[in-house]
Amino acid sequence: MNKIPSVNLNDFLSNDAELKQKFVSEIGHAYESIGFVALKGHFLKDALVDSLYNEVKKFFDMPVEQKRQYEIPGIGGQRGYVSFGKESAKGKKEGDLKEFWHFGQYVENNPQLEEEYHSNVQVNELPEFNSVGKEAFKMLEKTAKYVLRALALYLDLEETYFDEFIHNGNSILRPIHYPPITKAPEKAVRAAAHGDINLITLLMGAQGRGLQVQNHNGDWIDAIAEADELMINVGDMLSRHTNNKLKSTIHRVVNPPKELWGNSRYSIPFFMHPISAMKLDVLDSCVDENNPKQFEDITAGEFLNQRLEELGLTKS
Repeated sequence: MNKIPSVNLNDFLSNDAELKQKFVSEIGHAYESIGFVALKGHFLKDALVDSLYNEVKKFFDMPVEQKRQYEIPGIGGQRGYVSFGKESAKGKKEGDLKEFWHFGQYVENNPQLEEEYHSNVQVNELPEFNSVGKEAFKMLEKTAKYVLRALALYLDLEETYFDEFIHNGNSILRPIHYPPITKAPEKAVRAAAHGDINLITLLMGAQGRGLQVQNHNGDWIDAIAEADELMINVGDMLSRHTNNKLKSTIHRVVNPPKELWGNSRYSIPFFMHPISAMKLDVLDSCVDENNPKQFEDITAGEFLNQRLEELGLTKS
């Protein structure tokens, strides 16, 4: 496959059983074959997208020392600001050429999870920044819920199978700024080749070249969304849970041609995580004679901690 398939969530949300099944089949086959889809019909309104980008750009335009007051030590970068070059892909020594911010879950009626999760960080200089971030978080979370309902049906599970695990889940909204490149990077790229940790990732800002996906032949293909589309991919948690039936595809953000080095790039992924207690044990329906169980039993919380250590964001 050399092109990212496009699907429309409105088909799944319709009262037409045929259209709904068509969506389930299309997204399921796409995630088995390449692990990415471009999704129309999501819950993000254009005005909200514009507001979020405006606030994000205002934040990243602030002086470095001003941004660094929002970098919280000792929490593995799970909330607030993470400065340039701090994160590297698994197995890479070079830090990625990016800085980013993390909005986390807004817990509802669960004191235990409020205690477990870190608090969101308020940006004092930008009165709209946090409220716009929260609204975008909620709309992306709502979109992700219906994508996972479709995947539950594709996996012959009850449609709402994932609902209890993603309600109050440890999800993250990550506005990323890839600053202009001022000198030839020796080995670093904007985001080195990696797979995502979580269940699924919903990406805003995949318009234009930069994001590339590795297909099953090992070829890198451009993943470019239309203006009204989100790019959505499978993460390692969901791949593990389905015994690699649904593929967590390696992807990267490459450096632009030299004539475009002076331009910033912004993208905003939403990483849909479940609650820590979710068991990622391989689903029985995904094991047979030809597909023996590939992964040990583990919880989502244990898996996340392992991966944060591998990324250099936390220490064991």
